[in-house]
Amino acid sequence: MTTRTTSLDRALAANTWFVYAFFYLPILVLVVFSFNASTRVGIWRGFSTRWYGEVLRNPEVLDALKNSLIVAALSTVAATVIGTAAALAIDRYRFRGRRGLDGILYLPIIIPDVTMAVMMLLFFARAFALIDAAGPRFQLGIGSITLSHIAFNISFVAVVVRARLGQLDGSLEEAARDLYANSWQTFRRVTLPLILPGVLGGALLALTLSLDDVVVTAFVSGPGSTTLPVYVFGLVRRGVSPAINAISTIMLVASIGLVALSLVFQRGPKASRNTEMIKETT
Repeated sequence: MTTRTTSLDRALAANTWFVYAFFYLPILVLVVFSFNASTRVGIWRGFSTRWYGEVLRNPEVLDALKNSLIVAALSTVAATVIGTAAALAIDRYRFRGRRGLDGILYLPIIIPDVTMAVMMLLFFARAFALIDAAGPRFQLGIGSITLSHIAFNISFVAVVVRARLGQLDGSLEEAARDLYANSWQTFRRVTLPLILPGVLGGALLALTLSLDDVVVTAFVSGPGSTTLPVYVFGLVRRGVSPAINAISTIMLVASIGLVALSLVFQRGPKASRNTEMIKETT
């Protein structure tokens, strides 16, 4: 029995290391070769930060980064507000069409990115055709990218906030109403502080997805609105350059940092302390 258990433990440990290697070895190789002095991607010629310097001095990269930050900031704010409101509506209220809205809310998470991209492209094509017929003329650009990112980020924010709402103690809100707080006061002083870790976690997740998106952005972008992921994808299509390693590493570090912050906020230690304080007060 002991021998069999030991063999099973070893097999599980070996499988764990295999999974770690499968996921993280490519990342390690990318980071190491981003400091490669060679002009060829896969040949090591010594340590150098040359490519990071070239990337940070490249005006095309800086313009693409600026576009990415603008789109990510605008879409994150809008998606967080709308997604939080949708989560509260579905979780707290009963109305006609609630189940349908609940199902539709998950569609951007389920459907393939390319399907979402085609949908948004057709939508803007028809919408711009109607607007152009009325007088003003619009074209794909920062605005269309931002609206597309809002469309798929709402679902991710709503899912995270609803998970937080599911952990919320409803007696705290009842206690606030018993103390003559109206609906707005209850939301502002009790509900919002308690779900704030989920809201912030959803916002950071939306920010990460917006900064990393390629497929949807490539379909709905126009002249002068290239984002950093789309720019990197274009570099790969033209020919692999060592600068891609440096750009990818920068994006990787930023994404990991945002995801880590999202996990920290979703744990919500401060929210737990606030809950205890409210319980003691009520």
